[in-house]
Amino acid sequence: MWQIFNKELKELLRDKKTLFFMIALPLLLFPLIFGGVAFISGQAIKDAQNKVLKYGLIGAEHAPQLASALLAATDKFELVEVEAEQDFKQLIKDQVVDFVLVVPQGFDSDLFTAGQQKLQLHLNDASLNMVYNRVNDEVEKLSKQRQQKAFGQLGVNEEQQAALLEPILLEKNNIADKREDWGEKIGGIVPYLVFILCFQGAMYPASDLGAGEKERGTLETLLISPIDRYKIVLGKFLTIAFAGATSALITVASMAIWGIILSQGMAIEFVVEFMSAINMLDFILMFLMLIPVVAIFASVLLCLSIYARSFKEAQSYMGALILFVIMPIVLAMLPGVTLDGGWAWVPLTNVALAMKELIKGTMDYFALIAIFGSTALIAGALIGFCVYWFNQEKVLFR
Repeated sequence: MWQIFNKELKELLRDKKTLFFMIALPLLLFPLIFGGVAFISGQAIKDAQNKVLKYGLIGAEHAPQLASALLAATDKFELVEVEAEQDFKQLIKDQVVDFVLVVPQGFDSDLFTAGQQKLQLHLNDASLNMVYNRVNDEVEKLSKQRQQKAFGQLGVNEEQQAALLEPILLEKNNIADKREDWGEKIGGIVPYLVFILCFQGAMYPASDLGAGEKERGTLETLLISPIDRYKIVLGKFLTIAFAGATSALITVASMAIWGIILSQGMAIEFVVEFMSAINMLDFILMFLMLIPVVAIFASVLLCLSIYARSFKEAQSYMGALILFVIMPIVLAMLPGVTLDGGWAWVPLTNVALAMKELIKGTMDYFALIAIFGSTALIAGALIGFCVYWFNQEKVLFR
C-alpha cells in the first residue's frame, strides 16, 4: 500500500497542473481573485456614486426650491432640456438622460392645504447608477424643511417633533461581540470556498489515478503485480486524500496569513480584532474536520475515476458532482439551521456549520463528537465501497 502511495505521489508531484490546483490556487490565486473582485466592485460603486447624472425636470416652476437645489449640485447633476410630451422611456434607453423628474401642479402649496405630494421619478433601476438614492437625498432635504416649517406653524418644539414623527422607538442592544457579528456574516462563505478548493485539489489526481491509468494502459501492469488489490486501492486513495488535505491545509493557512497581512498592512481595526480573536486551536480544528471530508471526496472521486472509460469521461462525472458538494453548504447558510439537534449528524452540512461556529467563537465542542463520528463513519463506508468497486472486473474493464 505504501509503495503504491509513494509511486503515485511522486508522479503527482511531477505534474505541474496538480501542483497548481494544490498550491498556487488556494495560496496565491484565491486571494488575488477575491481581492481583485473586491477592488473592482468597490471601484464600480465609487464611480457610480461620483458620476454626474443627466436629468430632465418637468414642472420646475411648481418646485423652484428643488429645481435650484438640483442646479446647484453641479458635481452630481446636469440639467438637460426635456419636454413633457417626449417619451421619457426612450430618452433614458438612448442615454440622453439618466432620469426624468416630474413635479405635479400645486407642489409648492402649503402642506396643510395640499397634503402629501408625490413626485414621479422615471429611471432605469436595473443599471448600477444609484439614481433613486441620489435623487432621494435631495428630496429628503426638501421634505425635512417642509416638516420644520409645518411644525413651526403649529408651535411644536424639537422634542415634540421627534415624538410625533416616531412615537415609539425600538432601541437595539446587540449583545454579540464583533467576532460573533462578523463571523455570522462571513462564516457561511468560508466553508463554501474551502470545500470547493479541497474538491478541486482532489479531482485532478483522482481522474489521473483511475481513468488516466486506463488510457495509458498501465492499469493492467499494476493489477498483475504481487500486491493485493485492496492495497492498490488504499494507496491510490491516500494519494488523492493527501492532495485534497494539502489543499485544505494551504487554504486554511492562506486564510490566516492573508487575514493577518491585510489587517496589519491596511491598519483595519476590526480586521485586526477579528483575526486576533480566532486562536490557533480554532484553525487546527477547522483543518482536522476537513480530513474526513477530504476522505469522502477522495473515495467518491476514485470510484468515479475507476468507473470511467477515459480521463474526459471522468472529468464530466466529477464536474456534475460539484452540485452535490454545494447543496449541503447552502443548507448550512439557511436561517434557523444550527448545530443543535440532528444537524450535527448531517454529513458536510455539520462541518460547514461547525466552521461557521468556530469563526464566530460560539462553538459547542461537544458537538465535535457527532461531527467527527458521522463524517468518519460515512468516509469509512465509502472507502469500503471503493475497495469493492475496484474488485469488479466489469467496472475496471468497461
